[in-house]
Amino acid sequence: MTVDIKPRRSALYVPGNNERALGKAGTLAADVLILDLEDAVNAEAKVASRERVCAAVNSGAFRPREVVVRINGLNTEWHKSDVSAVANTDADGILVPKVESADEVRTLTAELEAAGASPSLKLWVMVETPVAFLRSAEIAAASDRLAVLVVGTNDLVNDLHAINRPGRAPVATALSLALLGARAAGKVILDGVFNDISDKAGFEAEAQQGRDMGYDGKTVVHPSQIQVSNDIYGPTAAEIEYAHVVVSSYEKALAAGESVIVVGGKMIESLHVRDSHRILSLDRAIQELNSANIPVLG
Repeated sequence: MTVDIKPRRSALYVPGNNERALGKAGTLAADVLILDLEDAVNAEAKVASRERVCAAVNSGAFRPREVVVRINGLNTEWHKSDVSAVANTDADGILVPKVESADEVRTLTAELEAAGASPSLKLWVMVETPVAFLRSAEIAAASDRLAVLVVGTNDLVNDLHAINRPGRAPVATALSLALLGARAAGKVILDGVFNDISDKAGFEAEAQQGRDMGYDGKTVVHPSQIQVSNDIYGPTAAEIEYAHVVVSSYEKALAAGESVIVVGGKMIESLHVRDSHRILSLDRAIQELNSANIPVLG
């Protein structure tokens, strides 16, 4: 199945109760800004933060970045008001934490439609618990409005009573299950956060692991992690050049009526051509984002 092609190499969580962070967010090089009304905001500040975030979204200050609002979960007192408020903004997505079933996805879809959300407002869900990882395929396939799965490894490690080790061996199976579920449904999937802001080498290794597995990007918690994530999850110059060669060679072979295509001594099949088109589409989307000429702090 075809996955939506948009740059989502880095998705920065921005605290919804922090005016300074909200003001700076539009100058950062993250592909996606996730304005957070959940973990980053204490109970007393939920309502005021919701109003602040919705106003910031509608101001247009974050464009052309993709803008997503993480709301409070289904079983919280703020959830329905969050859905109603975000559904009537210019946000690109609404991210819901701790989704555990296809039924919950369908409930969320119905809530957005009842709130009058535009079809362009996509549903993003967090896969964070053991049951959610085990049901990732049914969650991903439950709604056409659902566009992105976001892995939450912190909660998973806690629920498993595991120890968070370099290489993430305790959650490797879960990471693979979520990726398989997303790809089976043709959905985008983003890797979880890396908490140690000071450990640049550790972040780079974890981001590379996610990229090697097939994840589309990584959620990040600090501006210093953005460029590393962009570099790792974006196609390299060599990948782009090779993709051009594959597509060109395929088109020439078709025109000549040839059935066998060889590039660099390797047999090329239709699956390689499809992936080359994906790489080139992603590169074009990244170039379009970069051409916006917005001031970037890093």
